[in-house]
Amino acid sequence: MVERQQLSAMDAEALEQLRDAGELQANTEEQVLQWLAGEYGLTYTALENIEPDRSLLARFSARILLKEELLPLRQIGDVVEVAASRLFATPGLESLRALTDLKLRPVLAPSEALQREIKKHLGVGADTLNLLEQDESFQVVAEDREDSGDLDKAAADASIIRFVNQVLGDAISLRASDVHIEPFEHELRIRYRIDGLLQEIPVPGQIKRFQPAIVSRVKILSNLDIAEKRVPQDGRIKIRVKGSEVDIRVSVIPMLHGEAVVMRLLRQDAGVIGLSGMGMAERERNLFEHVLEMPHGIALVTGPTGSGKTTTLYSALHQINDSIRKIITIEDPVEYQLKGINQIQVSEKAGLTFARGLRAILRHDPDVVLIGEIRDKETAQIAVQASLTGHMVFSTLHTNDAAGALPRLVDMGVEPYLVASSLEAVIAQRLVRVLCKDCKEEDTSARTQALKERIPVLRDVQIFRGVGCKACRMTGYTGRRAIFELMTMSTAIRQVLLRGGSSMEIKEQAKREGMRPLIEDGWRLVCDGVTTPAEVYRVSKDESEEGLVAAV
Repeated sequence: MVERQQLSAMDAEALEQLRDAGELQANTEEQVLQWLAGEYGLTYTALENIEPDRSLLARFSARILLKEELLPLRQIGDVVEVAASRLFATPGLESLRALTDLKLRPVLAPSEALQREIKKHLGVGADTLNLLEQDESFQVVAEDREDSGDLDKAAADASIIRFVNQVLGDAISLRASDVHIEPFEHELRIRYRIDGLLQEIPVPGQIKRFQPAIVSRVKILSNLDIAEKRVPQDGRIKIRVKGSEVDIRVSVIPMLHGEAVVMRLLRQDAGVIGLSGMGMAERERNLFEHVLEMPHGIALVTGPTGSGKTTTLYSALHQINDSIRKIITIEDPVEYQLKGINQIQVSEKAGLTFARGLRAILRHDPDVVLIGEIRDKETAQIAVQASLTGHMVFSTLHTNDAAGALPRLVDMGVEPYLVASSLEAVIAQRLVRVLCKDCKEEDTSARTQALKERIPVLRDVQIFRGVGCKACRMTGYTGRRAIFELMTMSTAIRQVLLRGGSSMEIKEQAKREGMRPLIEDGWRLVCDGVTTPAEVYRVSKDESEEGLVAAV
């Protein structure tokens, strides 16, 4: 049944009378609007393939359009069609008529689609910036002024505060991991990283004018110096949205046309999925569970930034977190808070580095230690010593594949024989986007058929592709899944390392012992209809074409 609050008071009252009289048999908002359109001789649209005229939009007040949920679509002769979700909500149309002297004709559209299109075409925070445009007392000072007093006052303006809050709220609702605010000569661009890829977000054209105040507002929230515009600055913000805490890491860097801001959003209360929810293949999961039960040694997770390494390590700790083990972590930052685990936040300003914190941890009688990242020789050597003295150490490393972790540690200054005796397992991983369930369909293109012929494991399976719909913001994907490459240390692999073998030699030996490369695990998800070959190729692009074919 369509909710009464979705309609204006007159709409709802009229519909109740019609229902009582038995003249209306409609339960959803779409059905009600279609019926109303037919009864009153109006047009109904789902706003699927309609692109509003931007020059027409510019003639109307964004504040009224947003407040009344109206969207001008096109002009036919001397009449402008305006999408509305309420037939009898005339004050908004009357306001637009009075301001523009145009003839307006309502076109009925679902409220959800209307809100989506208004946000898409007017931009995030359009109502806020529209009010600022009308406020003649609001002035943003020039970027190069030494006195920051006026800019401080501007950044504290309620409208700028509201705009920054709208951007952060919008990013969180869209599951964004990062917000990029980028200055250019004639525009200020805002992009969100969603499912690993950047997507440009529509913003009002006048946003460039308020660039200094927006950046200064972010700096104030991050406890940064708003008067300093010549050097990079890093800070943090903690916010609460609908009961959920979000920790935001802020990076501000001066660019050619002003300061650029990147905010990484870390949801503090995000649940740990556990090994069962990670989607590992049976072989990799069994091997990983075996590693987790080892009394000492080092287990590394490798991959680029944003590939889910920390999530994998937290899932491992969650698996072994019990009353008989003492688990201590040192991280920068602490991304998830885990009950029963002692977590330390790195603080460079206070002198608490990974190496210094790790030394202190080892005097705290731990059984298991998690190091957020092995970044330098000192941290690597302490981690090795910790494993050799009876501790299980988990950490992350930036390498392209599992085999590359061994020579990387040697390059850091750890002796090969120490790496060989302490390292137990390396997991390389990547994140591939998951096909949207609402719009995926079988891919019968010639390119996909040719791929099936080249890759035997795909030959007899159904391959899907994402078409794009409202649910996935026309990307064809929603969410991500990990693919893994797990290498456990064997006598043969240790021998290759000790004689100075390359990462390629180590990888070939691991494959002979049963290791499945990343690309092969990716094909597993393609066969299951979870993702596409294009996604697997995208995250495995460091591999050669020959390697891709040989892997299957």
